[in-house]
Amino acid sequence: MLKAFSSIGAFIIAGFLWHTNLNDPIPGDKESFSPGRMVKDTNFNRALVNYTNYCGGCHGEKMDAFVDRKWKHGSNREELFHAIKHGYENEGMPGFDTTFTDEETYELSDYILTGIENLKKYDFGKDVVKVNFFPSKDIDIRLDTIVKGIGVAWGMTFLPNGDMLFTEKSGKLYRVDKSKKKQQIGGVPEVLYAQQAGLMDIELHPQFRKNNVLYLSYSAVKKSDGKPLSTTAIMRAVLKGNELTEQKIIFEALPYLTPTIHYGCRLEFDRNGFLYFTVGDRSNYKEHPQSLSNPFGKIHRIKQDGTIPADNPFVNTPGAVTSIYTFGNRNPQGLAMQPSTGIMWEDEHGPRGGDEVNIIKKGKNYGWPVISYGIDYNGVPITNITRMEGMEQPELYWIPSIGPGGMTFVKGNRYPAWTGDLMATSMRFGYLNRCKIKGTKIISEEMLVKNMGRMRDVQQAPDGYLYISVEKGYIFRLVPVKK
Repeated sequence: MLKAFSSIGAFIIAGFLWHTNLNDPIPGDKESFSPGRMVKDTNFNRALVNYTNYCGGCHGEKMDAFVDRKWKHGSNREELFHAIKHGYENEGMPGFDTTFTDEETYELSDYILTGIENLKKYDFGKDVVKVNFFPSKDIDIRLDTIVKGIGVAWGMTFLPNGDMLFTEKSGKLYRVDKSKKKQQIGGVPEVLYAQQAGLMDIELHPQFRKNNVLYLSYSAVKKSDGKPLSTTAIMRAVLKGNELTEQKIIFEALPYLTPTIHYGCRLEFDRNGFLYFTVGDRSNYKEHPQSLSNPFGKIHRIKQDGTIPADNPFVNTPGAVTSIYTFGNRNPQGLAMQPSTGIMWEDEHGPRGGDEVNIIKKGKNYGWPVISYGIDYNGVPITNITRMEGMEQPELYWIPSIGPGGMTFVKGNRYPAWTGDLMATSMRFGYLNRCKIKGTKIISEEMLVKNMGRMRDVQQAPDGYLYISVEKGYIFRLVPVKK
Protein backbone atom coordinates (compact mmCIF):
# COMPACT_ATOMS: atom_id res chain seq x y z
CA MET A 1 0.00 0.00 0.00
CA LEU A 2 1.27 3.43 -0.95
CA LYS A 3 0.40 6.52 1.04
CA ALA A 4 0.29 9.65 -1.11
CA PHE A 5 1.06 12.32 1.44
CA SER A 6 4.48 13.76 0.76
CA SER A 7 3.80 14.67 -2.89
CA ILE A 8 0.66 16.66 -2.17
CA GLY A 9 1.10 17.12 1.55
CA ALA A 10 3.94 19.50 0.81
CA PHE A 11 1.29 22.08 -0.04
CA ILE A 12 -0.07 21.86 3.49
CA ILE A 13 3.36 21.99 5.09
CA ALA A 14 3.97 25.18 3.10
CA GLY A 15 1.12 26.89 4.89
CA PHE A 16 -2.07 25.20 3.65
CA LEU A 17 -2.89 24.35 0.08
CA TRP A 18 -4.71 27.57 -0.76
CA HIS A 19 -1.55 29.65 -0.51
CA THR A 20 0.27 27.54 -3.07
CA ASN A 21 -2.57 26.90 -5.49
CA LEU A 22 -3.63 30.51 -5.89
CA ASN A 23 -0.26 31.43 -7.25
CA ASP A 24 -0.47 28.89 -10.07
CA PRO A 25 -1.74 30.09 -13.46
CA ILE A 26 -5.19 29.07 -14.60
CA PRO A 27 -5.82 27.96 -18.18
CA GLY A 28 -6.68 31.04 -20.17
CA ASP A 29 -5.18 33.51 -17.71
CA LYS A 30 -1.61 34.76 -17.67
CA GLU A 31 -1.93 36.06 -14.12
CA SER A 32 -3.30 34.28 -11.11
CA PHE A 33 -5.92 35.70 -8.79
CA SER A 34 -6.97 35.41 -5.17
CA PRO A 35 -10.47 36.20 -3.92
CA GLY A 36 -9.06 37.22 -0.55
CA ARG A 37 -6.33 39.36 -2.07
CA MET A 38 -8.84 41.56 -3.87
CA VAL A 39 -10.48 42.72 -0.63
CA LYS A 40 -8.81 45.93 0.46
CA ASP A 41 -9.99 46.52 4.00
CA THR A 42 -10.97 43.15 5.45
CA ASN A 43 -8.58 40.63 7.00
CA PHE A 44 -9.74 37.21 5.85
CA ASN A 45 -6.71 35.22 7.02
CA ARG A 46 -8.62 33.07 9.49
CA ALA A 47 -11.51 32.56 7.08
CA LEU A 48 -9.06 31.57 4.33
CA VAL A 49 -7.53 28.87 6.53
CA ASN A 50 -10.96 27.58 7.59
CA TYR A 51 -12.20 27.53 4.00
CA THR A 52 -9.10 25.67 2.83
CA ASN A 53 -9.30 23.05 5.57
CA TYR A 54 -13.04 22.49 5.70
CA CYS A 55 -14.67 23.69 2.47
CA GLY A 56 -12.23 23.58 -0.44
CA GLY A 57 -12.38 19.82 -0.92
CA CYS A 58 -16.00 19.93 -2.06
CA HIS A 59 -16.47 23.49 -3.27
CA GLY A 60 -13.14 24.07 -5.00
CA GLU A 61 -9.94 25.57 -3.68
CA LYS A 62 -10.70 28.72 -5.70
CA MET A 63 -14.47 28.63 -5.12
CA ASP A 64 -15.05 27.68 -8.77
CA ALA A 65 -17.75 25.21 -7.75
CA PHE A 66 -19.91 28.11 -6.51
CA VAL A 67 -19.93 30.04 -9.79
CA ASP A 68 -23.12 29.75 -11.87
CA ARG A 69 -24.71 27.41 -9.33
CA LYS A 70 -28.35 27.63 -8.34
CA TRP A 71 -28.60 28.32 -4.63
CA LYS A 72 -31.18 25.92 -3.24
CA HIS A 73 -31.19 27.37 0.28
CA GLY A 74 -30.43 31.00 -0.45
CA SER A 75 -27.25 32.96 -1.02
CA ASN A 76 -27.33 35.97 1.27
CA ARG A 77 -25.18 36.33 4.37
CA GLU A 78 -27.70 35.02 6.89
CA GLU A 79 -28.73 32.07 4.71
CA LEU A 80 -25.12 31.11 4.15
CA PHE A 81 -24.43 31.44 7.88
CA HIS A 82 -27.31 29.06 8.58
CA ALA A 83 -26.09 26.55 5.98
CA ILE A 84 -22.57 26.50 7.42
CA LYS A 85 -23.67 26.37 11.05
CA HIS A 86 -26.45 23.78 10.80
CA GLY A 87 -25.74 22.01 7.51
CA TYR A 88 -28.03 20.00 5.23
CA GLU A 89 -27.15 16.44 6.11
CA ASN A 90 -29.30 14.80 3.41
CA GLU A 91 -27.38 16.76 0.80
CA GLY A 92 -23.94 15.87 2.12
CA MET A 93 -23.37 19.14 3.96
CA PRO A 94 -22.58 18.61 7.66
CA GLY A 95 -23.14 21.31 10.23
CA PHE A 96 -20.12 23.14 11.63
CA ASP A 97 -21.74 24.46 14.80
CA THR A 98 -19.24 22.58 16.98
CA THR A 99 -16.30 23.51 14.71
CA PHE A 100 -16.63 27.29 14.29
CA THR A 101 -17.75 30.06 16.60
CA ASP A 102 -20.51 32.34 15.28
CA GLU A 103 -17.88 34.97 14.60
CA GLU A 104 -15.84 32.52 12.52
CA THR A 105 -18.96 31.40 10.67
CA TYR A 106 -19.83 34.97 9.71
CA GLU A 107 -16.24 35.56 8.63
CA LEU A 108 -16.41 32.45 6.46
CA SER A 109 -19.76 33.54 5.00
CA ASP A 110 -18.35 36.95 4.08
CA TYR A 111 -15.21 35.38 2.67
CA ILE A 112 -17.20 33.05 0.41
CA LEU A 113 -19.58 35.75 -0.81
CA THR A 114 -16.69 38.09 -1.55
CA GLY A 115 -14.77 35.36 -3.31
CA ILE A 116 -17.74 34.46 -5.50
CA GLU A 117 -18.20 38.06 -6.61
CA ASN A 118 -14.53 38.24 -7.59
CA LEU A 119 -14.66 34.90 -9.41
CA LYS A 120 -17.58 36.05 -11.55
CA LYS A 121 -15.16 38.43 -13.24
CA TYR A 122 -13.40 35.42 -14.74
CA ASP A 123 -15.39 33.41 -17.28
CA PHE A 124 -13.17 30.39 -17.77
CA GLY A 125 -15.77 28.43 -19.75
CA LYS A 126 -15.67 30.85 -22.69
CA ASP A 127 -11.98 31.72 -22.75
CA VAL A 128 -9.67 29.94 -25.14
CA VAL A 129 -7.07 27.99 -23.20
CA LYS A 130 -3.72 29.66 -23.78
CA VAL A 131 -1.50 27.38 -21.70
CA ASN A 132 -1.39 24.17 -23.71
CA PHE A 133 2.10 22.78 -23.13
CA PHE A 134 2.94 20.70 -20.07
CA PRO A 135 6.37 19.20 -19.43
CA SER A 136 6.72 16.00 -17.44
CA LYS A 137 9.44 13.58 -16.42
CA ASP A 138 9.24 11.27 -19.43
CA ILE A 139 6.82 12.77 -21.94
CA ASP A 140 5.93 16.39 -22.63
CA ILE A 141 2.30 17.04 -23.52
CA ARG A 142 0.55 19.47 -25.80
CA LEU A 143 -3.20 19.92 -25.46
CA ASP A 144 -5.45 19.72 -28.50
CA THR A 145 -8.90 21.20 -27.77
CA ILE A 146 -11.59 18.79 -29.01
CA VAL A 147 -14.69 20.31 -27.40
CA LYS A 148 -15.28 23.61 -25.62
CA GLY A 149 -18.21 25.64 -24.34
CA ILE A 150 -20.07 22.68 -22.82
CA GLY A 151 -21.26 21.79 -19.35
CA VAL A 152 -19.77 19.05 -17.19
CA ALA A 153 -18.59 16.20 -19.43
CA TRP A 154 -18.97 13.33 -16.97
CA GLY A 155 -18.15 10.28 -19.08
CA MET A 156 -16.55 9.53 -22.46
CA THR A 157 -16.21 6.57 -24.80
CA PHE A 158 -15.22 6.06 -28.42
CA LEU A 159 -16.96 4.36 -31.34
CA PRO A 160 -15.01 1.95 -33.56
CA ASN A 161 -14.75 4.65 -36.26
CA GLY A 162 -13.07 7.01 -33.79
CA ASP A 163 -16.07 9.23 -33.04
CA MET A 164 -16.35 10.26 -29.41
CA LEU A 165 -19.50 9.95 -27.34
CA PHE A 166 -19.67 12.00 -24.15
CA THR A 167 -22.31 12.61 -21.53
CA GLU A 168 -23.12 16.06 -20.24
CA LYS A 169 -24.20 15.94 -16.62
CA SER A 170 -27.24 18.12 -17.34
CA GLY A 171 -28.79 15.20 -19.25
CA LYS A 172 -27.43 15.43 -22.80
CA LEU A 173 -25.46 12.96 -24.89
CA TYR A 174 -23.22 14.07 -27.76
CA ARG A 175 -21.26 12.58 -30.64
CA VAL A 176 -18.07 14.33 -31.81
CA ASP A 177 -16.56 13.27 -35.13
CA LYS A 178 -12.97 13.56 -36.33
CA SER A 179 -13.60 17.06 -37.64
CA LYS A 180 -14.67 18.05 -34.10
CA LYS A 181 -18.27 18.53 -35.18
CA LYS A 182 -20.63 18.01 -32.24
CA GLN A 183 -24.12 16.48 -32.63
CA GLN A 184 -26.66 15.78 -29.91
CA ILE A 185 -28.04 12.26 -29.57
CA GLY A 186 -31.71 11.78 -28.73
CA GLY A 187 -33.46 9.17 -26.64
CA VAL A 188 -31.53 9.65 -23.40
CA PRO A 189 -33.33 8.87 -20.13
CA GLU A 190 -34.82 11.54 -17.90
CA VAL A 191 -32.37 12.44 -15.15
CA LEU A 192 -32.38 14.41 -11.95
CA TYR A 193 -29.89 17.23 -12.47
CA ALA A 194 -29.03 18.59 -9.04
CA GLN A 195 -25.85 18.74 -6.97
CA GLN A 196 -24.05 15.44 -7.80
CA ALA A 197 -26.99 14.01 -9.75
CA GLY A 198 -27.27 13.87 -13.52
CA LEU A 199 -26.36 11.89 -16.63
CA MET A 200 -23.09 10.19 -15.85
CA ASP A 201 -21.10 7.39 -17.46
CA ILE A 202 -21.29 5.71 -20.86
CA GLU A 203 -19.87 2.35 -21.95
CA LEU A 204 -20.04 0.35 -25.17
CA HIS A 205 -21.13 -3.27 -25.30
CA PRO A 206 -18.11 -5.57 -25.91
CA GLN A 207 -19.67 -6.53 -29.27
CA PHE A 208 -20.73 -3.02 -30.20
CA ARG A 209 -19.51 -3.47 -33.80
CA LYS A 210 -22.18 -6.13 -34.24
CA ASN A 211 -25.09 -4.89 -32.12
CA ASN A 212 -24.62 -1.09 -31.58
CA VAL A 213 -25.57 -1.55 -27.91
CA LEU A 214 -24.37 0.90 -25.26
CA TYR A 215 -24.99 1.55 -21.57
CA LEU A 216 -25.69 4.76 -19.65
CA SER A 217 -25.60 5.34 -15.90
CA TYR A 218 -27.59 8.20 -14.44
CA SER A 219 -29.61 9.56 -11.55
CA ALA A 220 -33.11 8.27 -12.22
CA VAL A 221 -35.88 10.41 -10.72
CA LYS A 222 -39.45 10.04 -9.53
CA LYS A 223 -41.65 12.16 -7.29
CA SER A 224 -43.20 11.40 -3.95
CA ASP A 225 -45.59 13.96 -2.45
CA GLY A 226 -44.36 16.40 -5.06
CA LYS A 227 -40.70 16.06 -4.02
CA PRO A 228 -38.01 14.39 -6.18
CA LEU A 229 -36.44 11.12 -5.15
CA SER A 230 -33.56 9.63 -7.09
CA THR A 231 -31.25 6.67 -7.42
CA THR A 232 -28.45 5.17 -9.51
CA ALA A 233 -29.81 3.47 -12.62
CA ILE A 234 -28.38 1.85 -15.74
CA MET A 235 -30.01 1.91 -19.15
CA ARG A 236 -29.17 -0.36 -22.08
CA ALA A 237 -29.98 1.02 -25.54
CA VAL A 238 -29.22 0.62 -29.24
CA LEU A 239 -27.55 3.52 -31.06
CA LYS A 240 -29.09 4.12 -34.50
CA GLY A 241 -27.61 7.16 -36.17
CA ASN A 242 -27.96 9.90 -33.57
CA GLU A 243 -30.84 8.33 -31.68
CA LEU A 244 -31.02 5.84 -28.82
CA THR A 245 -33.62 3.13 -29.40
CA GLU A 246 -34.82 -0.03 -27.64
CA GLN A 247 -34.08 1.55 -24.27
CA LYS A 248 -34.32 -0.75 -21.28
CA ILE A 249 -33.51 -0.09 -17.63
CA ILE A 250 -31.45 -3.08 -16.48
CA PHE A 251 -30.62 -1.88 -12.96
CA GLU A 252 -32.10 0.41 -10.32
CA ALA A 253 -30.59 0.84 -6.87
CA LEU A 254 -33.70 0.57 -4.71
CA PRO A 255 -35.15 2.34 -2.89
CA TYR A 256 -35.20 5.83 -4.38
CA LEU A 257 -33.87 8.32 -1.83
CA THR A 258 -33.90 12.04 -1.01
CA PRO A 259 -30.14 12.83 -0.91
CA THR A 260 -28.61 14.04 -4.16
CA ILE A 261 -25.04 12.87 -3.55
CA HIS A 262 -22.86 9.77 -3.77
CA TYR A 263 -24.34 7.97 -6.77
CA GLY A 264 -21.12 6.31 -7.92
CA CYS A 265 -22.20 5.48 -11.51
CA ARG A 266 -18.90 4.44 -13.16
CA LEU A 267 -19.19 1.54 -15.68
CA GLU A 268 -16.62 -1.01 -16.94
CA PHE A 269 -16.70 -4.43 -18.65
CA ASP A 270 -14.28 -7.21 -17.76
CA ARG A 271 -12.68 -9.76 -20.07
CA ASN A 272 -15.61 -12.14 -19.64
CA GLY A 273 -18.18 -9.57 -20.69
CA PHE A 274 -19.59 -8.90 -17.22
CA LEU A 275 -20.58 -5.31 -16.47
CA TYR A 276 -19.19 -3.81 -13.27
CA PHE A 277 -20.61 -0.57 -11.91
CA THR A 278 -20.33 1.54 -8.79
CA VAL A 279 -23.03 2.80 -6.42
CA GLY A 280 -22.15 5.28 -3.67
CA ASP A 281 -23.42 5.19 -0.10
CA ARG A 282 -25.98 7.97 -0.81
CA SER A 283 -24.98 9.90 2.32
CA ASN A 284 -26.03 7.16 4.77
CA TYR A 285 -22.64 5.77 5.71
CA LYS A 286 -23.82 4.51 9.09
CA GLU A 287 -26.20 1.93 7.59
CA HIS A 288 -25.62 1.36 3.89
CA PRO A 289 -22.05 0.28 3.07
CA GLN A 290 -21.70 -2.58 5.56
CA SER A 291 -25.14 -4.11 4.95
CA LEU A 292 -25.68 -6.59 2.10
CA SER A 293 -29.44 -5.96 2.18
CA ASN A 294 -29.16 -2.71 0.21
CA PRO A 295 -27.28 -1.76 -2.98
CA PHE A 296 -25.58 1.40 -1.68
CA GLY A 297 -21.86 1.73 -0.97
CA LYS A 298 -21.09 -1.21 -3.23
CA ILE A 299 -19.56 -2.34 -6.51
CA HIS A 300 -21.90 -4.55 -8.51
CA ARG A 301 -21.51 -7.09 -11.31
CA ILE A 302 -24.23 -8.13 -13.75
CA LYS A 303 -24.60 -9.78 -17.14
CA GLN A 304 -25.05 -7.72 -20.29
CA ASP A 305 -28.85 -8.04 -20.06
CA GLY A 306 -28.97 -7.11 -16.38
CA THR A 307 -29.36 -10.61 -15.00
CA ILE A 308 -27.13 -11.90 -12.20
CA PRO A 309 -24.05 -14.10 -12.78
CA ALA A 310 -24.40 -17.43 -11.01
CA ASP A 311 -20.98 -17.04 -9.39
CA ASN A 312 -21.59 -13.63 -7.83
CA PRO A 313 -20.41 -13.83 -4.20
CA PHE A 314 -23.74 -13.28 -2.44
CA VAL A 315 -26.27 -15.07 -4.66
CA ASN A 316 -26.90 -17.62 -1.92
CA THR A 317 -26.78 -15.20 1.01
CA PRO A 318 -30.28 -14.73 2.50
CA GLY A 319 -31.48 -11.14 2.17
CA ALA A 320 -28.48 -9.98 0.14
CA VAL A 321 -28.72 -7.91 -3.05
CA THR A 322 -27.41 -10.48 -5.49
CA SER A 323 -25.69 -8.04 -7.86
CA ILE A 324 -23.22 -7.02 -5.11
CA TYR A 325 -19.60 -7.88 -5.88
CA THR A 326 -17.86 -5.86 -3.14
CA PHE A 327 -19.09 -3.79 -0.20
CA GLY A 328 -17.83 -1.19 2.27
CA ASN A 329 -17.23 1.35 -0.51
CA ARG A 330 -17.98 5.06 -0.07
CA ASN A 331 -18.38 6.85 -3.40
CA PRO A 332 -16.41 5.12 -6.18
CA GLN A 333 -15.81 7.47 -9.11
CA GLY A 334 -13.30 5.51 -11.21
CA LEU A 335 -13.30 1.98 -12.58
CA ALA A 336 -10.81 0.41 -14.99
CA MET A 337 -9.70 -3.06 -16.03
CA GLN A 338 -5.96 -3.64 -16.14
CA PRO A 339 -5.27 -4.98 -19.66
CA SER A 340 -2.26 -7.09 -18.70
CA THR A 341 -4.05 -8.98 -15.92
CA GLY A 342 -7.79 -8.54 -16.40
CA ILE A 343 -7.96 -7.26 -12.81
CA MET A 344 -10.50 -4.54 -12.02
CA TRP A 345 -9.32 -1.41 -10.20
CA GLU A 346 -11.34 1.44 -8.71
CA ASP A 347 -10.84 4.80 -7.06
CA GLU A 348 -13.22 6.34 -4.55
CA HIS A 349 -13.69 9.46 -2.51
CA GLY A 350 -12.97 9.47 1.16
CA PRO A 351 -14.30 12.36 3.24
CA ARG A 352 -11.52 14.78 4.29
CA GLY A 353 -8.53 12.64 3.40
CA GLY A 354 -8.60 8.94 2.69
CA ASP A 355 -9.38 8.90 -1.03
CA GLU A 356 -8.41 5.42 -2.22
CA VAL A 357 -7.29 3.25 -5.11
CA ASN A 358 -8.35 -0.38 -4.69
CA ILE A 359 -8.04 -3.67 -6.50
CA ILE A 360 -11.50 -5.17 -6.71
CA LYS A 361 -11.73 -8.67 -5.25
CA LYS A 362 -14.81 -10.87 -5.24
CA GLY A 363 -16.88 -10.61 -2.08
CA LYS A 364 -14.40 -8.44 -0.17
CA ASN A 365 -15.19 -5.73 2.36
CA TYR A 366 -13.39 -2.42 1.74
CA GLY A 367 -14.08 -1.14 5.22
CA TRP A 368 -16.09 2.06 4.91
CA PRO A 369 -16.93 3.50 7.44
CA VAL A 370 -15.42 1.10 9.97
CA ILE A 371 -11.91 1.83 8.77
CA SER A 372 -10.78 4.97 6.98
CA TYR A 373 -7.79 7.28 6.57
CA GLY A 374 -10.09 10.32 6.50
CA ILE A 375 -12.25 12.34 8.86
CA ASP A 376 -15.64 13.98 8.37
CA TYR A 377 -15.87 17.31 6.54
CA ASN A 378 -16.56 19.19 9.75
CA GLY A 379 -13.37 17.84 11.33
CA VAL A 380 -15.07 15.23 13.53
CA PRO A 381 -13.44 11.76 13.36
CA ILE A 382 -15.64 9.09 11.76
CA THR A 383 -13.41 6.32 13.05
CA ASN A 384 -9.98 6.06 14.63
CA ILE A 385 -9.36 2.68 13.00
CA THR A 386 -7.40 2.34 9.76
CA ARG A 387 -6.95 -1.46 9.71
CA MET A 388 -9.13 -4.39 10.70
CA GLU A 389 -8.97 -8.08 9.97
CA GLY A 390 -11.37 -9.04 7.19
CA MET A 391 -11.27 -5.59 5.60
CA GLU A 392 -9.15 -4.69 2.57
CA GLN A 393 -6.39 -2.10 2.64
CA PRO A 394 -6.16 0.30 -0.32
CA GLU A 395 -3.33 0.05 -2.82
CA LEU A 396 -2.97 3.79 -2.42
CA TYR A 397 -4.61 6.50 -0.33
CA TRP A 398 -4.32 10.26 -0.55
CA ILE A 399 -4.03 12.78 2.28
CA PRO A 400 -5.33 15.39 1.64
CA SER A 401 -8.11 14.20 -0.64
CA ILE A 402 -7.53 14.83 -4.34
CA GLY A 403 -11.13 14.09 -5.39
CA PRO A 404 -10.31 11.30 -7.88
CA GLY A 405 -12.58 10.84 -10.88
CA GLY A 406 -12.37 8.67 -13.96
CA MET A 407 -9.42 6.34 -14.51
CA THR A 408 -7.85 4.26 -17.27
CA PHE A 409 -4.79 2.14 -17.97
CA VAL A 410 -2.49 3.32 -20.76
CA LYS A 411 -2.25 0.86 -23.64
CA GLY A 412 -0.16 0.72 -26.80
CA ASN A 413 2.89 2.77 -27.83
CA ARG A 414 1.49 6.29 -28.15
CA TYR A 415 3.04 7.11 -24.75
CA PRO A 416 5.87 4.57 -24.43
CA ALA A 417 7.04 5.59 -20.94
CA TRP A 418 3.48 5.39 -19.61
CA THR A 419 2.38 2.07 -21.09
CA GLY A 420 0.73 -0.05 -18.41
CA ASP A 421 0.39 2.84 -15.97
CA LEU A 422 -2.83 3.89 -14.29
CA MET A 423 -4.14 7.39 -14.95
CA ALA A 424 -6.70 8.96 -12.61
CA THR A 425 -8.12 12.47 -12.70
CA SER A 426 -8.14 14.86 -9.76
CA MET A 427 -11.21 17.02 -9.42
CA ARG A 428 -10.03 18.85 -6.34
CA PHE A 429 -6.56 19.85 -7.52
CA GLY A 430 -7.13 19.78 -11.27
CA TYR A 431 -4.43 17.46 -12.58
CA LEU A 432 -3.92 13.99 -14.05
CA ASN A 433 -2.41 11.52 -11.59
CA ARG A 434 -0.06 8.93 -13.07
CA CYS A 435 0.40 5.80 -10.99
CA LYS A 436 3.43 3.86 -12.20
CA ILE A 437 2.53 0.18 -12.01
CA LYS A 438 4.78 -2.84 -11.58
CA GLY A 439 2.68 -5.98 -11.81
CA THR A 440 -0.23 -5.08 -9.53
CA LYS A 441 1.67 -2.66 -7.29
CA ILE A 442 1.78 1.13 -7.44
CA ILE A 443 5.45 2.03 -7.07
CA SER A 444 5.35 5.79 -7.67
CA GLU A 445 3.20 8.72 -8.75
CA GLU A 446 3.55 11.76 -11.00
CA MET A 447 1.33 14.81 -11.32
CA LEU A 448 0.64 15.62 -14.99
CA VAL A 449 -1.05 18.56 -16.80
CA LYS A 450 -1.47 20.45 -13.55
CA ASN A 451 -3.83 23.31 -12.70
CA MET A 452 -6.44 22.45 -15.32
CA GLY A 453 -9.56 22.96 -13.21
CA ARG A 454 -11.78 20.12 -12.01
CA MET A 455 -10.71 17.16 -14.11
CA ARG A 456 -13.58 14.68 -14.35
CA ASP A 457 -12.63 11.82 -16.69
CA VAL A 458 -9.77 10.31 -18.68
CA GLN A 459 -10.15 7.75 -21.45
CA GLN A 460 -8.01 6.32 -24.23
CA ALA A 461 -9.34 6.30 -27.80
CA PRO A 462 -8.79 3.65 -30.50
CA ASP A 463 -6.15 5.94 -32.01
CA GLY A 464 -4.13 5.57 -28.81
CA TYR A 465 -4.49 9.15 -27.58
CA LEU A 466 -5.61 9.99 -24.07
CA TYR A 467 -8.54 12.38 -23.67
CA ILE A 468 -9.46 14.34 -20.54
CA SER A 469 -12.65 16.20 -19.66
CA VAL A 470 -12.29 19.35 -17.57
CA GLU A 471 -14.86 21.48 -15.80
CA LYS A 472 -15.91 23.91 -16.99
CA GLY A 473 -16.43 23.19 -20.61
CA TYR A 474 -13.51 21.37 -22.21
CA ILE A 475 -12.41 18.03 -23.58
CA PHE A 476 -8.74 17.81 -24.56
CA ARG A 477 -6.59 15.32 -26.43
CA LEU A 478 -3.13 14.78 -24.92
CA VAL A 479 -0.58 14.92 -27.73
CA PRO A 480 2.92 13.69 -26.83
CA VAL A 481 5.77 15.97 -27.80
CA LYS A 482 9.26 14.63 -28.41
CA LYS A 483 11.80 15.94 -25.93
